[in-house]
Amino acid sequence: MRARTQTEDVIRHLEEFGHITSWEAIKEYGATRLSAIIHNLRHKHGMNIVSEDMLVTNRYERQVSIVKYKLVREAQQTLF
Repeated sequence: MRARTQTEDVIRHLEEFGHITSWEAIKEYGATRLSAIIHNLRHKHGMNIVSEDMLVTNRYERQVSIVKYKLVREAQQTLF
């Protein structure tokens, strides 16, 4: 059995939780280049992922900007 790739880990995370940040990707999957993975998911896999800028407080009590990547799920169609 082969190990999952970081890309596969990120896809599973997005599908399960709906969003991911760089810090989550580093902690959970050792993925240090999340923006590159997201770029490939958008352009090579056609996934609809949006970026949301957020302000958070870092360990030095400073406000810093981070990005949360969110998976946009297609609205499920209702059959009548």
